Amino acid sequence: MSKQCAICGKTSMMVWKLKKLRGKYNPTVKTRKYPNLQWVRLTSNLPAGKAGQRIKACTKCIKAMAKR
Repeated sequence: MSKQCAICGKTSMMVWKLKKLRGKYNPTVKTRKYPNLQWVRLTSNLPAGKAGQRIKACTKCIKAMAKR
């Protein structure tokens, strides 16, 4: 559960690594990409007693919280 955003629920995903081979891209290896999660302390303008808690959130959600 620690590799998941607590706000939007973003998790890891599988991606193909591409290698250029004779002018064409050859999908060679599948790898797992993880979201960029950071520890963040929730502010007081969020609902229902979650103010002050520390959660792991993706950077996209942190940037959106800064705009509010």
